[in-house]
Amino acid sequence: MIDIIAEAQTAISSGLTGNIHIAFGCLGAALGVGMVGAKAVDAVGRNPGASSKILTQGILGMALAEAIAFYAIFLTK
Repeated sequence: MIDIIAEAQTAISSGLTGNIHIAFGCLGAALGVGMVGAKAVDAVGRNPGASSKILTQGILGMALAEAIAFYAIFLTK
């Protein structure tokens, strides 16, 4: 009985440690995208005339932040 419990604990812990880095990578990407979006809205509020330039740079920044999530998901397997 103790062997079964030990094997279950090993299986659970190896499953969690195998995917926790993906969760943290996606969490970091989500926070980065949120911060870029918030700062872009703030910048457009201060200078509405530059909204097209701010939009372009905001989309580029969000894409680079999302790349971290894809690295975490696809390059670790």
